[in-house]
Amino acid sequence: MLQTVPASSEKADAPKDTILSVDNIEVVYNEYVLVLRGLSLTVERGSITALLGANGAGKSTTLKAISGLLKSEDGEITRGSITFDGQIISHQEPERTVRSGIFQVMEGRRIIQDMTVLENLKLGAFTRSDGGVKDDIDLVYSYFPRLKERTGLAGYLSGGEQQMLAIGRAMMARPKLILMDEPSMGLSPLLVKEVFGIIKRLNEDFGVTILLVEQNAAMALACARHGYIMENGKIVLDGPAEELRENEDIKEFYLGGSGERKSFKNIKSFKRRKRWL
Repeated sequence: MLQTVPASSEKADAPKDTILSVDNIEVVYNEYVLVLRGLSLTVERGSITALLGANGAGKSTTLKAISGLLKSEDGEITRGSITFDGQIISHQEPERTVRSGIFQVMEGRRIIQDMTVLENLKLGAFTRSDGGVKDDIDLVYSYFPRLKERTGLAGYLSGGEQQMLAIGRAMMARPKLILMDEPSMGLSPLLVKEVFGIIKRLNEDFGVTILLVEQNAAMALACARHGYIMENGKIVLDGPAEELRENEDIKEFYLGGSGERKSFKNIKSFKRRKRWL
């Protein structure tokens, strides 16, 4: 069973440790469409890191590059490297990536609609050979009690319940790192708040590292420790989440300050860090 982190744990005083490093990668689709243009980021072990940006910035492509899912869309990493837990995984097959400890919760949930909730959860544990699957199913139900009540096909679940099932399925893999792609998509404000509360609890209770791609910048920065801003396939700004929430440009472009999103290229005070040029 996943191990909880006791309230008295000295984890917060432990030295910082990078679990994921994306170093200057380029991603090309269909051999000529350049989507990621020298993207670099790091994720600290046991943290929630937010990756923000407008539609088309390359956020989902970044997650697929990490999880090894680019090939299914005729994409490939043509430059740079990705290191996870000390191992280079840049061109690793998706199944091996899951076995190494990375699980992606896809945009739009992507549950198997003609399977039951229980069958979907068991599918999340397909790489495991230990005897703790039943205990972990009970654990998922303790976080999502509504799922235990749903005995029919998963396709009949509400949007919020499907998102809970997608997160529960990720938990079943006992991952070290969960990649979450737009978990608030299509949900009511009340459900968005509930889902983000659960994401934060998972991180706090089990120390699971989370890289969170999200359009709802306010919610993402409220639960993240560090944030990155993407534009046109590059990281253009990063920093502690609390500082980003107070950044006037972030407020205007992503937190509804003016109601109109512009480009960072028009900000005279904005400068990209040299390592991303």
